[in-house]
Amino acid sequence: MTNLEKWKELSAILDESEAYGRAIGKMQFDMECCASEEGIDQAGADMAVLGRHVYELTHSERYQQLLCELYDDGEGLSHVQKKAIEHLHDSWLRTKNISSELSYEMDLAANKAYGDWLQAKKAADFSLFRDAFAANIDYCRQSIALRDRRYPTPYAACLDDFEKGGSEEQLDAFFAALKARIVPLIARIRAEGKPIRTDFLSRPVPIPQQEAMSRYLLELEGLRRSALVLMTTEHPFTDHYGPHDVRVTTHYYENNFISNVFSTLHEGGHALFMQNEPESYYTDHAADNMTSAMHECISRFYENIIGRSEAFLSFVAPTLRAYSGDTFADVSDRELYEAVNVAEPGLIRMEADELTYCLHIMVRYELEKAFVNGEITVDEVPALWKEKYRAYLGVDVPDDARGCLQDVHWTGGAGAYGYFPSYALGNAYGAQILRTMQKDFDVYAAVRAGELTKIRDWLSEHVFSIASLTTPDEWIRAITGEGLNVYYYLDYLEEKFTRLYALP
Repeated sequence: MTNLEKWKELSAILDESEAYGRAIGKMQFDMECCASEEGIDQAGADMAVLGRHVYELTHSERYQQLLCELYDDGEGLSHVQKKAIEHLHDSWLRTKNISSELSYEMDLAANKAYGDWLQAKKAADFSLFRDAFAANIDYCRQSIALRDRRYPTPYAACLDDFEKGGSEEQLDAFFAALKARIVPLIARIRAEGKPIRTDFLSRPVPIPQQEAMSRYLLELEGLRRSALVLMTTEHPFTDHYGPHDVRVTTHYYENNFISNVFSTLHEGGHALFMQNEPESYYTDHAADNMTSAMHECISRFYENIIGRSEAFLSFVAPTLRAYSGDTFADVSDRELYEAVNVAEPGLIRMEADELTYCLHIMVRYELEKAFVNGEITVDEVPALWKEKYRAYLGVDVPDDARGCLQDVHWTGGAGAYGYFPSYALGNAYGAQILRTMQKDFDVYAAVRAGELTKIRDWLSEHVFSIASLTTPDEWIRAITGEGLNVYYYLDYLEEKFTRLYALP
């Protein structure tokens, strides 16, 4: 049997397992966007049943035989097919010792956790989520212990899963560098920064107008409307079921129109990645293998580096005023730019300004590293969250809903831990990519003219086209010519906020 014949047989198995995976994804989307409260548990159980079929397909003897043979000898396969085999083999190594029964239990636990989290957040009561949370952490440790590969700590395995080659040592140094520059800059702003007007940000804007603005922003970013769905959920996210079915969610607040603007830009960045990977990657089962930080790089890039720039806000301000019914008619473009960039430590990560955002991530990184490694218990999480928010951001957390229950991420089951650092890494990647992009064209001149498709096309050629075929280090080096350099991001922040606040 030739390698191409083996690939064809393996590909048929993958076609079937991916069809089940898309069905599960659509049920998950339904559960998070429009399922009734009473229907969530049933949806979770149904998803677990389908997940068992995926497990059986990807853990059959024939699947394993074909995968391992092609991994050992890929002669005759294309570069994309070889990369697909590498990713599939890596995934198989992580899960090959997990039994079908344990996999099913883990799926049930993760799906139950989402429903429990919704109730707990609604009641602002961590105890309602506590048991599901503890169960998922236990499953995380169990699944890592079953791997053939040994890691220094369980959390080291989580980081490597999300960011190939990532480590606690790397992230400890990364966050130390951020803290060393960001905390003093915040102190300078508090002591010497000029006052910035923000009173208009809480003016009410009807939800239908906010939705219309969201659709405008998604099209402005360069998304194909015919391959896009926009809905609402408790915690915004974006998912896709192939390049022709991308689904963006947001959350509207009548008295916080600006929140939705940046949530939409963020999720639109994810959607751009999904719509613009080469279609052949989907055919050859190599798509969607970029790391979380690569993905968050693009969403944070559009939300902040583009979306919060003076060039973008100058361009979009007339449309924003029109969609809001002239609610902001008395607000100048400059006042709008300054207001949406105010650096003010707060409670909620998703509402955080660009400067303090990474401090929110540090809290989550330190906590999940501690509870996954067994250094703290789940019962300690709410109090430690409050302590760290007081220490890092100088704010008091009034309740669990605005504390450790604010994010959906820790409901995601055994594979949920290790994602949060991706946001901060993504910020740093974005600033480094901007520096390279500016060598090819005037980025902010294009933004000021509303030509955001120019940015999309550059990213498609240099960023999206290689992400699923490279490690994070290979990826950023191919784009910028060097490894991750956090100082480009720190210089970007310092320059922007020094000018914004007219610091001496």
